[in-house]
Amino acid sequence: MKIKYKIALYYTLSAALMLIAFAVLAYYFSAKSRKAEYLERLEYRARSIANVIIEDGNVKVDLLRKLDRTTFQDLYKETILVYNPSYDLLYSNLKDTTIRTHRSLLDYIRQNKIYSDNKGNNEMVGVYYTEGSMSVIVIVSSFDKYGFQNLQNLRQILLLELITAVAILVGVGYFFARKMVQPIDRLVQQVDSINANNMQDAQVAVKGKDEIAKLGANFNTMLQRLSDSFNLQKSFVSNASHELRTPLAAMISQLQVALSKERSREEYLALLTSVLEDAESLSDLSNGLLQLAQSELRQQQFVFSNVRIDELLMEMANLIHLKRKAHNKVDIQFNKFPDNDLYVTCFGNESLLKVLFLNLIENACKFSEDNVAYVAIDFFTQYITVQIKNYGISIPAEEINKVFEPFYRGENAQQVRGHGLGLSICKKIVQIHNGHITVTSDHAEGTTFTVILPHI
Repeated sequence: MKIKYKIALYYTLSAALMLIAFAVLAYYFSAKSRKAEYLERLEYRARSIANVIIEDGNVKVDLLRKLDRTTFQDLYKETILVYNPSYDLLYSNLKDTTIRTHRSLLDYIRQNKIYSDNKGNNEMVGVYYTEGSMSVIVIVSSFDKYGFQNLQNLRQILLLELITAVAILVGVGYFFARKMVQPIDRLVQQVDSINANNMQDAQVAVKGKDEIAKLGANFNTMLQRLSDSFNLQKSFVSNASHELRTPLAAMISQLQVALSKERSREEYLALLTSVLEDAESLSDLSNGLLQLAQSELRQQQFVFSNVRIDELLMEMANLIHLKRKAHNKVDIQFNKFPDNDLYVTCFGNESLLKVLFLNLIENACKFSEDNVAYVAIDFFTQYITVQIKNYGISIPAEEINKVFEPFYRGENAQQVRGHGLGLSICKKIVQIHNGHITVTSDHAEGTTFTVILPHI
């Protein structure tokens, strides 16, 4: 069921139930008021009869008969019974009818002075009236013909009003529901027209400040993020394909040339050395792609523990020295020495942190003129900072915001071997650890990468 139909249905049901409740209450109180009013009228009638028939200390039943034959009776199907204190019937307006009144009823009227009840549609009132030394019991019963007729008319009017009101409520509810859902319908139509081809420039119209406008604004934000993700994915696939194709094509072409004719030992050694370099480049690219894919995982999917950043950097320095031979060096310094080891301890994944600092230090050595990476460790109230600096090729100002994009390589870095994956991997690892990474570059001051990580 569509939302507008649900809104119209719920609105109609709630309003109809409220109207029915009001109608039932109106009818109930009207019926209750009619009964109380008619019983009061019967009581007045009974006391008037008793007052008429007692005169000068005697019961004048003949006067009651005379009045009964003329204009005294004005109630529909009225029954009048008059008893003395001995329960002898003094008067009855019923003719040719056997009269039976339970003694218990007469006892109750005599003791409580008044009694009221209804039998079927007839109401009955009995009073014990005393004037001077004379007492009588008067019982009057009647059928409230006009009162019940008015109730029946009221019931028909209320029923007709309910039917009319429900019909109007259905129309009004549907009208307002459609007006309320129109912005959602427009939003759905606009969303239906968006696909992967036009997502980059597509946006839904946002008007007002209500929840639907907020939904539209959030949807536009989501579209922008999806568009950025798709563009990044396209760029990643394109660049990855190109980077994989280059070393493979070079290896195949060199091997085909080598197999075309007999070569000397020196030529074969040169060929194998070149193929080995291409294979190492391919291996580095594969490892980079694997690390990039791993860095896309969420924090909950890694095992975190306490990691000493200073000890980790010392280990990276030894690893760089072994991996790159003796011409690459790492200079590690503390800006200030910690009084507590917790100031240089981070809650993180040790393997990812190794990849982070290994990539940054390797880059610093690779682009440094003296092949030295200068590492400075500092700590503050809540964070550890690690600055990795090199003096070499600076990054142009227009390219500094792009260095963390996958496969991006600056113009002045084309002559240096690499694939442009390392810094993008570093950024994602820092984000997993709820940290920040920034870069500044100047020809005189060198290039500095600053990693900020929260300590425990």
